[in-house]
Amino acid sequence: MDGKLVFEGEYINGKLWKGKLKSYIKDILIFEGDILNGKKDGKIKEYYKDNGLLLFEGEYINGKKWNGKIYNKDGKFEFEIINGKGKVKEYIFGWLMFEGEYLNGEKNGKGKEYYNDNKIMFEGEYLNGKKNGNGKQFNDDGVLIFEGEYINDKKWNGKGKEYKYGKLIFEGEYLNGEKNGKGKEYNNDGALIFEGEFKNGKKLNGKGKEWMEVELEYSNGIRKLKGFSWFYWGKEKIILFI
Repeated sequence: MDGKLVFEGEYINGKLWKGKLKSYIKDILIFEGDILNGKKDGKIKEYYKDNGLLLFEGEYINGKKWNGKIYNKDGKFEFEIINGKGKVKEYIFGWLMFEGEYLNGEKNGKGKEYYNDNKIMFEGEYLNGKKNGNGKQFNDDGVLIFEGEYINDKKWNGKGKEYKYGKLIFEGEYLNGEKNGKGKEYNNDGALIFEGEFKNGKKLNGKGKEWMEVELEYSNGIRKLKGFSWFYWGKEKIILFI
């Protein structure tokens, strides 16, 4: 980028503070516009990093998209945001990270978040830029791992369900982002293994079952024990020798 002016303006404590900024990735312009108080503020243009086409053109206020138009990778107009309200798509280095509804220049309403390979990460409701309300979370293979209520980006207060490999492993109540209150746990076969009360993510009171695999050895058709099986029912440990 020899000879390219990337910033002209004022620094405070070593940070860009006020002025005009241009950002490049491998000589492709991805951003140009005004900076105020260290945030995007004023007229802004953003571009796709892979082809350099226009992604957003409009106005930011205090670091938030406020007025402008959003274009797809083919250069066609897709969405418009007016006075901080409308449908938007957010990209980071050209990857789609969010699509959904905006109000007051941030996420408000229904939306979706994605991993950087365009696989869905989250689908649900937002308030003031954070996950608030009902939502679903997925792993990087697109498999559901949680559904329930969020407050400020966390599985916070209310009921929810957790999944592993697409199978239900827990359903119950949450508080402060952890299992708190009544709940049920299941094994991979869908069998109930614990039902009771949780506190700070741990079992507190209730009844359950736990298994350890039995290790056996066969010789000339005769089964020999090399281990043992045990399980819990409530607080009692029962050992089965085979």
